Amino acid sequence: MVNNSASQFLIIGERTNITGSPKFAKALKAGDWDACLAIAHQQVENGANVIDINVDEALIEGESTMTKFLNLIAAEPDISRVPVMIDSSKWTVLEAGLKCIQGKGIVNSISLKDGETEFLRRAKLVLRYGAAAVVMAFDEQGQAATRDEKVRICTRAYKLLTERIGFPPEDIIFDPNILTVATGIEEHNNYAVDFFEAAKIIKDTLPHVKISGGVSNVSFSFRGNNPVREAMHAAFLYHAIRAGMDMGIVNAGMLGVYEEIPKDLLERIEDVLLNRRPDSTERLVTFADELKAKEAAAKAAADPSLASSPVPDASNAWRSLSVEERLSHALVKGIDMYVEADTEECRRKYPRPLDIIEGPLMAGMRVVGDLFGAGKMFLPQVVKSARVMKKSVAYLTPFMEEEKKKLVAAGGVSRAQGKFLIATVKGDVHDIGKNIVGVVLACNNYEVTDLGVMVACDKILAEAKRIGADVIGLSGLITPSLDEMVHVAKEMKREGFTVPLLIGGATTSPAHTSVKIAPEYPHGVVHVLDASRVVNVVSALLSDEQKPAFMADITAKQEKQREDFAARRNKRPLLSLATSRDRRQKFDWATVDIPRPAFLGTRTFSSDLKSQISNFKSDPTHLKSEILNLKFDEPLDLDEIKRFIDWGPFFSAWELHGRYPDILKDPVVGPEAVKLLADAQKLLAQIIAEKRFTAKAIIGFWPCNAVGDDIEIYDPSGIDLSLSNGRRPDALKVITTFHMLRQQLEKPADQFNHALSDYIAPKDSGRIDYMGGFAVTAGHGVESFAAEFRAQQDDYSAIMAQALGDRLAEAMAEKFHKHAREACGFGQTENLTMEELIREKYRGIRPAPGYPACPDHTEKPILFKLLDAEKATGITLTESCAMNPASSVSGWYFNHPDSKYFGVGKIGRDQIEDYAKRKGMTVAETEKWLGPYLDYDTT
Repeated sequence: MVNNSASQFLIIGERTNITGSPKFAKALKAGDWDACLAIAHQQVENGANVIDINVDEALIEGESTMTKFLNLIAAEPDISRVPVMIDSSKWTVLEAGLKCIQGKGIVNSISLKDGETEFLRRAKLVLRYGAAAVVMAFDEQGQAATRDEKVRICTRAYKLLTERIGFPPEDIIFDPNILTVATGIEEHNNYAVDFFEAAKIIKDTLPHVKISGGVSNVSFSFRGNNPVREAMHAAFLYHAIRAGMDMGIVNAGMLGVYEEIPKDLLERIEDVLLNRRPDSTERLVTFADELKAKEAAAKAAADPSLASSPVPDASNAWRSLSVEERLSHALVKGIDMYVEADTEECRRKYPRPLDIIEGPLMAGMRVVGDLFGAGKMFLPQVVKSARVMKKSVAYLTPFMEEEKKKLVAAGGVSRAQGKFLIATVKGDVHDIGKNIVGVVLACNNYEVTDLGVMVACDKILAEAKRIGADVIGLSGLITPSLDEMVHVAKEMKREGFTVPLLIGGATTSPAHTSVKIAPEYPHGVVHVLDASRVVNVVSALLSDEQKPAFMADITAKQEKQREDFAARRNKRPLLSLATSRDRRQKFDWATVDIPRPAFLGTRTFSSDLKSQISNFKSDPTHLKSEILNLKFDEPLDLDEIKRFIDWGPFFSAWELHGRYPDILKDPVVGPEAVKLLADAQKLLAQIIAEKRFTAKAIIGFWPCNAVGDDIEIYDPSGIDLSLSNGRRPDALKVITTFHMLRQQLEKPADQFNHALSDYIAPKDSGRIDYMGGFAVTAGHGVESFAAEFRAQQDDYSAIMAQALGDRLAEAMAEKFHKHAREACGFGQTENLTMEELIREKYRGIRPAPGYPACPDHTEKPILFKLLDAEKATGITLTESCAMNPASSVSGWYFNHPDSKYFGVGKIGRDQIEDYAKRKGMTVAETEKWLGPYLDYDTT
């Protein structure tokens, strides 16, 4: 059984806290906002579910600093996708943060130390802003240290909040004070026990509240001794989570794995934490020096190459175990070398093949599930375990089919734990996450029917009826898929379905599910964050005992999210479109550098182009004259493309979170990350050697000008690049128009309301500008290669092949953007490392239609027609404008020196009406495509 509490524990990142990060403190004091944002971004990349922001410092004006930093974060989609915890000891700073925070935030903290009147006044303000609150276990007498004091103060605060002002109990996060143990002071010896016991009582007696705390406080006596601190944090959380702790401020880089703590160290740490003996502190301090010496020796002796070795174990001693133990061991370790032989041996021993599945195989998978749910095993390992399971089951299948015939003939019935149907909705082609969910469920004895990608609603529902599905799961990546999910929910209601509906995928969210999908289907709609949660969810939904309480909790949370959504909309009205346009970023277009590309029109690329590209810097005229008529004859050189791979998102796809290459040394996920990368590079080498994937690309440049928020593209035949001055804009023929959207959220006076058209010279400037476009794919061959692995029951390699296809496509986008900058001249002086390229430390941007800076996917067909992308690359667009093959990337090139990425955010009715008119679409059609971004309800 999966440990639900551990799998749902939230990590609150502490590195944007000025008291907890010297690096952040230095950047903040220097006013280096880019460095501050980079630290916040890194926290999110490293897996923080919430970021804690504290700017309290004597020489810093807290209110204005907090306001500015939160507004900067709001414009960074990669950071603002996680909630913010505003942390300050000054109420004025907290209130300043509340006024500008985006979405639902958390205030850290309020307490009774200033009395009930002030406590309730501040709580009312938190409530008005729709935030949650951390409530410290302080009162007028000071900080609570003992169990009874913690419970007394928290109970008093709970009653004041819920009974006096109607504060939602689910928005109360108690911090019962994690205090330092092993200080040598006798009164401190029971501090950890007091926390554990208080947390349990609080959770048992105060309904719906959450428990949090600063985990690093517990080990402060051992500062400077990281091995002991890491182990203490892991052991403390092990007990605290079981007592009811929901979240914690913790540095994931200083968090060990409980099961991996050496037993002698664990004994001494738990003696301290659980106050089991009077000499526990002295014993742990004495042991610390020995531990340092052992760890140093272990590091010196470690051979990193063993991590990627295909040999299953350093020793084959496990092969002498019983056959049941061998199968269980193979499942947990992901070793498929002996699975068929062991399965056959088991078959001869057991009376029925099903007994093997329900016995040793499921015993092994239960261990896998427990470790995965507790965060002690990671997704790549689970998928490898699934490969072993599938191969064993595949071997047994013919025997089971024969037995099933006899069983049915005798009037018996055979059924799996539950039938789960899953599909990527119509118009969407992305399915890596869906495939992972299917594998995880199959590992837990669910019968999974995967309908694949681009599946129409009627097919999903017809198949669900045919197989008698117990649960239906919908997946999607692009924003139009959200509307399709709403449509499926409505149709399920109309056709009388009563089974639960699960929602997942990169573009989905609990908020959208609550606001848009759940109201359309009354029999249970649940958003699933990732594969580690799905087993718990499905298990609860199919349990007569668990389902009522589970759905009551989900329904209450969804209702609260709908209320919060409405409150936020009312609280932060948008600027009018006219005012937003007045607040656009303005430039002196007489002086702006407008680079001219070396060619106009489109160019396709093949491996034959390599020599031309390498000569380009020295002779751009040669490039122009030689590549004008190049056609696509051969695939690009994947060996060259792989140099541009950004491996960071690859690990995220496998739910291993951290910045590459630091993740390889991470104390928690590092060993598995090393193995995963080794497997990926091995398969990538095979893909390149065997030419498994075909890569194609096209890029283009056109003269253009901005007209309001639109960009008019001119016929390139009207431009002679050899002349120092081109023709005036009004003398050129418009061949197509791109339509851009503008930010309408009110910002501080020193910030702008951006639209991509701001980066193109206006027509009335009298200057011609140039804009680029591209479409690249590495996806031809990906699905057929993955299918070969699936036919061999090897989901691990199938998912790996798909993930590598995505990485190669993104690498192509990076590579051709580099060539595009070189073609425009300014890129010829770049001298960037590969890491700097991947971190986009260059001039220019390449935003894509359907993504934050231009969230409308219907701009993609305009780009594809201009490029003639389908003919050049074989990439097609679905009815929802998803690209097929899935491992494809397209977008625009903007060369303005001040261009940057941003998110449009919420859009008002006035802009929708204006945008629909500009595009020649109906308002209803425009609202359909931009539904998730609307700041109003459609009628």
